[in-house]
Amino acid sequence: MKIGITYDLRSDYLRMGYGEEETAEFDKQDTIDAIDEALTGLGYETDRIGHAKSLIQRLTAGDRWDMVFNIAEGLRGFGREALIPSLLDAYDIPYTFSDPMVLSLTLHKGMTKRVIRDLGIATPDFWVVEKASDVRAIDAAFPLFAKPVAEGTGKGITADSRIRDGIQLEIVCRKMLDQYRQPVLVEAFLPGREFTVGIVGTGDNAVPLGVVEIVLNGQAEPDVYSYDNKEHYEKRVQYRLVWDDQARLVSEVALAAYQGLGCRDAGRVDLRMDAYGRPNFIEINPLAGLNPKHSDLCIIARQTGMRFQMLIRAIMASAIQRCAPKVKDDTANEDWYSFQPAGDTWPKELGSLG
Repeated sequence: MKIGITYDLRSDYLRMGYGEEETAEFDKQDTIDAIDEALTGLGYETDRIGHAKSLIQRLTAGDRWDMVFNIAEGLRGFGREALIPSLLDAYDIPYTFSDPMVLSLTLHKGMTKRVIRDLGIATPDFWVVEKASDVRAIDAAFPLFAKPVAEGTGKGITADSRIRDGIQLEIVCRKMLDQYRQPVLVEAFLPGREFTVGIVGTGDNAVPLGVVEIVLNGQAEPDVYSYDNKEHYEKRVQYRLVWDDQARLVSEVALAAYQGLGCRDAGRVDLRMDAYGRPNFIEINPLAGLNPKHSDLCIIARQTGMRFQMLIRAIMASAIQRCAPKVKDDTANEDWYSFQPAGDTWPKELGSLG
């Protein structure tokens, strides 16, 4: 079975003159190497395609694949993550992870929260600031929280994102509008515990992989899981795997959001507790990073005892299952779903993906 791999390599864009923060969501070489190695270790034949322009050239030349393992983030616009899936749909080539509609919707945090709210899932009150004058329409108690509406990896989030008063709100929003050239999401700041939930599978077969609490230590920028805190997580952040009653409730809300938005194969949902201890949806990443060491989804898997290759196998198993009978997996050399780590933190339903 021939698997193409599509991605945006960070070093390519740095050579083109883009900055460190601009390219924060793009992948380093070791991520691509790890995915390739995991796939070949599972018995697949791999072909590194690269970014969207490379894919277009390859498709035009007549190249085809049984499936594409897609982690490309894209460069511009609210549809940037949807570009490669759209191209693959046009050529009827199956691929991993979510479709163009889901990727475009979820990249825009404001639109996503409107759908989440319509699904009846709790999320903080929010406003989308498209121009500086929109700030005047925000009538809410402080503190608030502000971030670019369509960025990931903590881009645009700093200690100043926690807004104390109206003057700071206007200053921060003006700065973000100017720097990121996109709307700003402003939402009520929630004071409780912060969690991220890894999920694998599609539809009714989707299950929580694990629930991790994000705890900032004394060296971190306070109150925010910011870009700098993520970049220096070894010194600033503790990731605590939890599976208590509160975490189980968190995982249920995360799964409802993941399924309600139509995400596929794997992803990650971020939540925060309000003043009453109720989990609220913050945002979702249906194209979660897959660096074996640094990416949150991989950290969650590692804390459960799940090897990186097994995570990749779970993603492939989900994609192949939903694409059947068009795609047939002839590389069943590992029953990944039979794995059970020590302890009682593992959601036993995970085996249903097999």
